[in-house]
Amino acid sequence: MLGDLFNNPVGFVMWVIALVVAITIHEFSHAFLADRLGDPTPRLQGRLTLNPLAHLDPLGSLLMLIARFGWGKPVMFDPFNLRNPRRDAAIISIAGPVSNLLLAGILSIILRVTLATPYAMLIVAILEPLIVLNVVLGVFNLVPIHPLDGFKIVGGILPAEYARQWYELEPYGMIFLIFMIFPFFGGTAPISHFITPIINFFLVIFLPGVGGSGII
Repeated sequence: MLGDLFNNPVGFVMWVIALVVAITIHEFSHAFLADRLGDPTPRLQGRLTLNPLAHLDPLGSLLMLIARFGWGKPVMFDPFNLRNPRRDAAIISIAGPVSNLLLAGILSIILRVTLATPYAMLIVAILEPLIVLNVVLGVFNLVPIHPLDGFKIVGGILPAEYARQWYELEPYGMIFLIFMIFPFFGGTAPISHFITPIINFFLVIFLPGVGGSGII
């Protein structure tokens, strides 16, 4: 993505804006659900806002631009403030990916409605990066590996006994994740074999004719 800075500066700016929007919506949704479920921690930490500066992690954002892999600033919440800590943690976790996919769906509707207008090319240039990055961020975070959202989602679904065993894997999450995203021998990242078909599925719906291969 960073290579487009000189080849296509306007397109690069559009992708940067899309990146900022996708991460902001994702993290704000975590904070909003945590607050609604009784934990004031995100509000006290200034995360209950749509101001991107509250949600962007400098290193994570830079890596997203360079390596197409990155992260926002994680939303912290105190499970002791939740009525049902395991279930509510899963709800808070799934809020981020769902918000990204929901936004992508709404933008897709807007795109289709405006394609017949004289401003169709401009609208596509603006909305396509937003749709693609929201789909990628949403699907990627559903992977059940800590620290991704999917890990706590699975923990909230499992029966209590199995959930305790599941959470014992948490300390090893980063090792698993690095292994899954590292492209071995110049090939594709192992995780891409799992999530690219899902990303493609959503992109075919939201952006007909646009594929997701090579995104991860």
